[in-house]
Parts: sequence; C-alpha cells; structure tokens
Amino acid sequence: MTSFHGPAAAPSPALRSLSPWRDRRGRFCAVRLSAFVAAAAPAGWIAYALAAGQLGAEPIKQATHLAGTWTLYVLMATLAVTPLKRLLAWPRLAGLRRMLGLATFCYAAAHLVLYAVGQGGDPGRIAGEIASRTYLTIGFAALIGLAVLAATSFDAAIRRLGRTWKRLHRAAYGVTALGLLHFFLQAKIDVSGPVVLTGVFLGLMAHRLGVVIRLGMAAGTLVVAAAAGLAAAGIEYAWYAGTSGIPAGQVFLANFDLDHGLRPMWIVMMICAVPLPLHALKALSGLPGRLAASRTGMRTCP
Repeated sequence: MTSFHGPAAAPSPALRSLSPWRDRRGRFCAVRLSAFVAAAAPAGWIAYALAAGQLGAEPIKQATHLAGTWTLYVLMATLAVTPLKRLLAWPRLAGLRRMLGLATFCYAAAHLVLYAVGQGGDPGRIAGEIASRTYLTIGFAALIGLAVLAATSFDAAIRRLGRTWKRLHRAAYGVTALGLLHFFLQAKIDVSGPVVLTGVFLGLMAHRLGVVIRLGMAAGTLVVAAAAGLAAAGIEYAWYAGTSGIPAGQVFLANFDLDHGLRPMWIVMMICAVPLPLHALKALSGLPGRLAASRTGMRTCP
C-alpha cells in the first residue's frame, strides 16, 4: 500500500530534462525559467484575449495573425542565441536554443490551427486555399520546415543523424526567409513589421559571418546595426517600388524625418545594437559573479 506521508520521490532524469526551468543536470535555472516565461506569455495573452472577446470583430483572424507574428519573433530570438553566446562569452547560453526553437514551432502550429478554425475546419477547403494562394503555400512550406527541425531537435535525433544534423538545422535560415516572405505577402500594404524582422534577420546573418569578431565588439556591433538598418530601408523602398503605387522615394526619405516617428530603419538599428548594453551590463555585474562562481567550483546555467 502506498503511503502519502514522508518525502516525495525524486523526479526521474527524463522528467527533469522535460522541465524548461532545469538545466541538463536537472538543476533549477533562473535564466531558463525566464526564457520559458517570456516565450509562453504571448500565447497566454492571445488565449485570454480570444476567450474574453478582446480581439475585435474578427477574433479568430486576429488571433491567427498574432500567432503568426509571434512565430517570427520567437524564431528571431532563437537565431539570436548563438551571436549573444559569442558576444557575451557565455557558451552555456546555447542551452536556450532548443526551448526557443520548440516554442517557435508551437506558435507556428497554433497559427495553422487557428487558420483552420477560421476556415470552418473543412480539410478540403483548407488544402485548396493553401494550394491556390502563393503566400499560404510559402507559409505552409515554412511550417513543414519548422516541424522537421522540431522533430530532430532532441538528443536521440542528434545522435542518430551525426554530422548530418548540423547541415539539416542550417535549413533554419531558409525556413526563416520563407516565413518572412509569407509575412510580406500577407501584410500587403503596410510592411513595417516584415521590414523590421527582415532587417534583424540580416543583422543576425552578419553576425554568423563573423563581422563583429573581425572588427571587435563595439565597432563590429555598430557596423552591423547600421548596415542592417540601411538594408531594411532599402528593402522597404524596393517593396513599395515594385508592388504598390505608393511613392517609394517618399517612404525612404521618411526614415530621416523623425516627425513620422521611428521608422523601421531606426528600429532595426536599435535592436541590432542591443548586444552593446548587454555586454556593458555583463562587464559591470555579471562577470564578477561568474568569476566568483568559478573560484568556488560552481556552475552557471543554462
């Protein structure tokens, strides 16, 4: 007969590994918990707003758009882990990639499910729409790519695939490009959101090419931020010039008139410059703690 008194049994290693707030050794990690809460909070808000009727006249459509947008936000955060790991000299930060990558797939799956609900749940109609509308076909291809990456993100798949695993997961960059193109095509008129995310993506690709490492932390980060911002402005100009009757030149020049508010170019620059204050903060507060931990034999998470 099982007793309900006395100390509870310790969770198994498999159960500990599934806890997003624990590291690989099963220890609690505040950084991992913070990342999990940050990734899950938008989903909770969307669900609450949908249930409370706070998403306007077309709540399912609005929830679908929000889930799709947050798919790209969390995907960008996932791609940013490796550059931040290098810039902050914090190798164990890489432990967040799997969690954020799986969160990205969950948002993408929710995006599809909400779209299906909006189409009445009719499989034939849904398949027909995806096949006949280019932006839906592209988005569905991106979702399939995310599903493959999510399914092969676990230790068993990494062991089975060996060297092939790294080549497969480089497809994340192509999947991101497809997702951004889907966002552009869906946005139609106001493409500020897709332009910002595309500029940030280009900045992350510049980090992958080692621009910051070759130029140094401060100079390299500023160069990447400026180049990504200008690239975003160029993409915005090209989009309006090629797909609409809106004067593209005026849109480009609006970037230099702050009376119009912060345009995508400046937003991209500020986002891509985030490593600078993070590096300064680490130098002022994080580094002494890490040094002290190393002297006492402690480990830092994640």
